[in-house]
Amino acid sequence: MPDSESFRTPAAVELSLLNVSTEFGDDLEGVSLGAGTTIYDLNGEELFERVPIEGRAGVPAFADIARNPAMGAILMGVSRGIRWDEAALLQQAREAAGVRKAQREADSVRFVAYSFPKVAVQFLADGKEIALLELWTWQPVPRRRRSKEDGPSNFERWSFLDENPVDDLAKRRARFRARVRELEPIGDRLTDVVMTIDRARLLDRLGISLNDLLFDTRELHFTTRNGDHHPCLELRGQETNVWCVGASVQMVLDFYRYQYGQVRLAQELGLGTVSNPNGLPHSRDNDVVTTLEKLSNQSLDATLTQNPTWNLFRDEIRANRPVISFVPGHSRVVAGYTRSTFMTLINLTPFRGLLVYDPWPPNAGVITRWENWATHSYTQGFTSHVTLV
Repeated sequence: MPDSESFRTPAAVELSLLNVSTEFGDDLEGVSLGAGTTIYDLNGEELFERVPIEGRAGVPAFADIARNPAMGAILMGVSRGIRWDEAALLQQAREAAGVRKAQREADSVRFVAYSFPKVAVQFLADGKEIALLELWTWQPVPRRRRSKEDGPSNFERWSFLDENPVDDLAKRRARFRARVRELEPIGDRLTDVVMTIDRARLLDRLGISLNDLLFDTRELHFTTRNGDHHPCLELRGQETNVWCVGASVQMVLDFYRYQYGQVRLAQELGLGTVSNPNGLPHSRDNDVVTTLEKLSNQSLDATLTQNPTWNLFRDEIRANRPVISFVPGHSRVVAGYTRSTFMTLINLTPFRGLLVYDPWPPNAGVITRWENWATHSYTQGFTSHVTLV
C-alpha cells in the first residue's frame, strides 16, 4: 500500500484547483492539511485518510483522501460541520467500551468504515474484534445478519472491498491511477506551494488565469433566481442510527414547505419508534415515493430511478429540485453539483462533485462539499417535482 504522503500532494492539488474555481468561496483559502487518521475496511485493508483542514477559524472541516486505489479517486470529498479530533474520539470510544475492559482485553484500536461512508471504532485483541462502536453514538454495530447477495440495511456492517463487485473495483482502480497520472505534472510544478491552499500562488505557478476556468455549478435556492437570496436547504440529522431515510425524506419535504417530524415520517415509512427503530427494507424502497406524494397531498410527483446517472443529479439541481440518493446501506440528499476544469490543462479530466446533505451521524449530520462522483456507488435516486394545477 502506498504511503499517505504519496497521495497528499495530488489531493492538495485537487483542493487547490477547486479553490481556484471559487466553489468553496474562501472556505479553503489559506488552509493546510493536518495529520490524518487511517480509516480501514472491515477486512483490515486501508481505505482512506480523514484529514482535518487547519489554519482557518470558523466552521470545522475535514477531507477524505484515498489510500486505496479501489476508492476510485484521490480526493474523495470535503465535509463541514464536524471537527475531526482523533485523540478525543478514541478517548470517547474507550469510555463507551468501558476503560477497564478495553485496557484488559484490547491490544489495538482503529477506525473502520463499517458501512462506507459511515465510520466506527474497532477494538481488537490478537487481531480479532472484541467491539465495534459506531462513531459519535457509540452504539455497538450489529454482527452480520444477511447473505452476501443481500444489500446492507441502514445500520449494518459491510465490507467495501469484499462486497463491491470485482469488475467495479477494477474500474475504480483504473480511474484512480489515471487521475494520479493526470495530476503528477501539475504537482511537480507546485511542490513548494501546494500544501497550503493559495489561489494567487497556484495561478501564478501554473501560468494560468481565471479566464482559463471552465465550470458549471449550482446548488438549491428557493427559486431558480439565485442572485437575490441564499441557498435553500436545511440539514436534518437522523434521530436514530437507522432513520437516514426518514431524515432524507424530511429534508425534501422541508424544502417544499411540508413540515413533518421524523416520528411521523417513521410511521408512514414503517421505521418503528424512537425506542425501537428499524431501517427501510430494500423491498420497500418505493415507500419513499408513496410517502413524498401522500404527505404533500399529491402535490409532488415522485419517481424512483435505479442506478442514477450524473446527468440525473445535474438536471434535477438545475431545475431546483433536491434528490434523495441511496448508496449501499445509507440515504442522503443531493443539493448541488459542480463540474470544473481548466482549458489550458488539456489532459485534466473535469472534476465532478455533488453537494451532499448527509443525516449521519445521528442528531447532527454533515454537509459534504463536494463529494467526488467517482468514489460512490449511487444505487437509487428519488426525484420529485411539483405537479401543475
